[in-house]
Amino acid sequence: MSLSYETIYSRVRRVPAGYVTTYGDLAPGAARHAGRVLSQAPPDLPWWRVVRADGSPAKGAAQLERLLREGVPIRGQRVVIAEARIPPEAIL
Repeated sequence: MSLSYETIYSRVRRVPAGYVTTYGDLAPGAARHAGRVLSQAPPDLPWWRVVRADGSPAKGAAQLERLLREGVPIRGQRVVIAEARIPPEAIL
């Protein structure tokens, strides 16, 4: 069973500034579903705090810029997942 849109949105809202989560952490076993849900996110949702498991941003430079402003550690074009990833249990 897939998670509801509201459940995924609620999990994204629990990610504080300066941290990120991954699509797979939002919806374990259903990362693509999480991506589809976020593609239709309301404008007030901090979508930029969700990155791919390898730290790459789905929305490119614009997403990286937002993360940099929040103090998320970035090397090259990727978030340093080991430093910036909030533990999955903190958002479930």
